[in-house]
Amino acid sequence: QVQLVESGGGLVQPGGSLRLSCAGTRMIFGIYDMGWYRQAPGKQRELVAGITRGRRTNYADSVNGRFTVSRDNAKNTVYLQMDSLKPEDTGVYYCNANWTEMNFAYWGQGTQVTVSS
Repeated sequence: QVQLVESGGGLVQPGGSLRLSCAGTRMIFGIYDMGWYRQAPGKQRELVAGITRGRRTNYADSVNGRFTVSRDNAKNTVYLQMDSLKPEDTGVYYCNANWTEMNFAYWGQGTQVTVSS
């Protein structure tokens, strides 16, 4: 069974930075499109950033220019570098792996990010 484990969340002041990591196991990591989603209290889960297996990236308008998604297939890991954090970035961040051709999708357990002074 594929497993995704996020790490790197925490409490940070506005304007600060965090780097999230998501490590995948029991999977051929390089064939998956990877994404970072977040869910704020009382809101729906939303896509924050994605990176395809071809390393094409896309970002939500709200984070474009502040967040950077990357992947290291040799380490089975996808990263989300978050800079200039704002209180509205607060939420639980989830890693997603999607194998489009087979319609397989997996989620991590989430990591809490809190931006507050």
